[in-house]
Amino acid sequence: MRVPRIRRTRIAVVGLTLATAGALALPAGAAVAAAPEAGSTTGPLLSYVVNTKANHGQVQKTERAITALGGTVVYSYEQIGVVIARSTDAQFAAKLRLAKGVDSVGASRTKGLPQSDVETTIAASAPAAAPTDGSEPLEANQWDMRLIGADKAHKLSLGSRDVTVGVLDSGIEATHEDLAPNVDASQSVSCIEGGKPNTAWQAWQPTTSDHGTHVAGTIAAAKNGKGIVGIAPNVKLAAVKVVDDAGFIYPEYAVCGFVWAGQHHFKVTNNSYYIDPWMFNCKNDPDQAAITTAVRRAVEFSQRNGVLNVAAAGNENIDLAHKTTDVSSPDDTTPAPRPVTNDCLSLPAELPGVVVTTSVGSDGEKSYYSSYGKGVAIVAAPGGDARYQTPATPDKNGRILSTVTGGGYGYKQGTSMASPHTTGVVALLASTFPWASPDELTEMLTSHAESHACPTAPYNPGGTGAWTATCEGGENDNGFYGAGIINAQKAVQWWR
Repeated sequence: MRVPRIRRTRIAVVGLTLATAGALALPAGAAVAAAPEAGSTTGPLLSYVVNTKANHGQVQKTERAITALGGTVVYSYEQIGVVIARSTDAQFAAKLRLAKGVDSVGASRTKGLPQSDVETTIAASAPAAAPTDGSEPLEANQWDMRLIGADKAHKLSLGSRDVTVGVLDSGIEATHEDLAPNVDASQSVSCIEGGKPNTAWQAWQPTTSDHGTHVAGTIAAAKNGKGIVGIAPNVKLAAVKVVDDAGFIYPEYAVCGFVWAGQHHFKVTNNSYYIDPWMFNCKNDPDQAAITTAVRRAVEFSQRNGVLNVAAAGNENIDLAHKTTDVSSPDDTTPAPRPVTNDCLSLPAELPGVVVTTSVGSDGEKSYYSSYGKGVAIVAAPGGDARYQTPATPDKNGRILSTVTGGGYGYKQGTSMASPHTTGVVALLASTFPWASPDELTEMLTSHAESHACPTAPYNPGGTGAWTATCEGGENDNGFYGAGIINAQKAVQWWR
């Protein structure tokens, strides 16, 4: 994901703190999977994505080929011709690639199953009573909502109950006072059981991470006099759990999530992560190429079914338009530096049609950690920058305040927090224009973003050179802000 990329964001969170301190980042340096003994093809149990033709007959033939090689079929997505399989045979992928009708095969991880790392958080204190002016008890500390005009947008629209937003993340605490009115259990699912959907209520509840609950609050915390308010407080939320208890989002989880979103015709999904174990998937590597194919098919399936997918740019201050080196992969065993080019993609962010969101702080300037890139960044949104941009709020906290597990509220920063702001504005647009396609919603979003030019001086927050970055492009389309900073007010009022 790691968002932190959850470790870098893998889930895309930086400097996590709660109203009473919390940590989302996972410990670095997972154990390396044991190598097979000499003369043996037996290795660790791994999961594989197998790509074939999207029809029943060919999928069945592929399933039989998997079984014949001693593998196990976990789940098949016939709609897109992707089969999830498992095997302990170190030569499984090489052998299966020879089977008739199999397009590509790739190990979806480098560490054997299962994972066991744990992420911890600390719940925040309960908010005070609601103010008499009709605002929420903690709304004064939501500088992010005022920055994008969400408070003004709410006078025109709170969103429609006909719009469902899929939160592909670590689950949503459905009993939270600010989320319970909007979480739709009938459309929620867990995808972390090998990529097989599980609709049991407990399966999609958060376990080791409050990341998804925080993201959900930014999108659609209810306007109910309790805590905070989200950007689209009247839309429905569907929890699509794609983050396992070790904090990983493996390809099969994401495939499950995007297909689920398409099957249920969500209007928009939020994806504050990158898919593990590779920060960038390169087409010259057979495993990574197969992963890209499987995820691309799933994303395209969702788009054909009316879903617009929004994703976080990442927290590494990387120029995604000029990639050179990846030092973080594979993140489930032992990372090693490797050269990368622009042919190597961050998934799902760099797939066609995905709305990549960079992060700004309370001053409306690029967050020091936010990745960027001309032609990659579509829009920018508040993600926080507690180091260099401090808001004039009662708490003077430069992070994003939202809901966390345990019924509480807390602060986080990262492109993980920027992405749901964009998702919330898209939800308002979809509420107003229910006929709009994903491409039309993107056009509306970008055309009403606030243009923001590149900085005139070299970007070097803190002056130490640690966070230098080069912004390319003009005022209406550049690597730091894309088309500009999203604007909820303009999105809902321009047509009136």
